[in-house]
Amino acid sequence: MKVVSLALSKKKGTRKDIVEKVHIIPDHGIQGDAHAGDWHRQVSLLAAERIEESRNRGLDVSFGDFAENIATIGVDWKSVPVGTRVKIGDTVILEITQIGKECVRKCAIFYQAGDCIMPREGVFAKVLRGGIVSCGDPIELRS
Repeated sequence: MKVVSLALSKKKGTRKDIVEKVHIIPDHGIQGDAHAGDWHRQVSLLAAERIEESRNRGLDVSFGDFAENIATIGVDWKSVPVGTRVKIGDTVILEITQIGKECVRKCAIFYQAGDCIMPREGVFAKVLRGGIVSCGDPIELRS
């Protein structure tokens, strides 16, 4: 289980830009990301395997296209219970707060990609302990 992509955006509802590393701030989220703040969805996670499945169905998508902050390999996020703690790299600890989401309206991602898997496949977390996360960092699940 590891991080394979990191992304952030200045606006909500848009695709995110790929970056090499992110600074994750406790009780806030990813520095510079529109979704950071004082709420329960500070960081979003999505399995790279689900992005690949979308590509195999003919969608022209890649990392960041579903507005995920962290894409991973080896974790089936929708089966990870709310409350699970996730250690990333040496210091960062997240707590899963929500599995999937309800979209009030179709966002730019849906119109650009033809589908959005975040409502079905993405998970959201709050930041318990911050630090720097880079691509390739290991992931450890803790109950």
